[in-house]
Amino acid sequence: MSTHNTPLEYMTTTKIGEKGQLTVPKQFRDDLGLGIGAPFAVLRLGDGLILLPEQRRFERLCERVRSSLTAAGLTSEDILATIPEARNRVYARRYGKKPTDDVLRRRSRGHRGK
Repeated sequence: MSTHNTPLEYMTTTKIGEKGQLTVPKQFRDDLGLGIGAPFAVLRLGDGLILLPEQRRFERLCERVRSSLTAAGLTSEDILATIPEARNRVYARRYGKKPTDDVLRRRSRGHRGK
């Protein structure tokens, strides 16, 4: 992993490809633990762009959620058990009525929206 002591470090030069894609050199992908499809936030700062890997922010968010749920005494099973009722509330808000037995059967077989 790279160190975070240096506030600004020149890393390399890269080019924009035909489809507007930038290539992050392998050394830096490895240093930052970035895999294929890693999300980035793109920030504009005057005439420049700042690219920030989103995976660490997402990992921190997941850890905060996990800590909050654990502190509240909730388990994965507790959360999963709330899904059917939450799904029914969303359906009722969207369609103005409770889902019919037919809709519930289709959901249980995994036919989302069919």
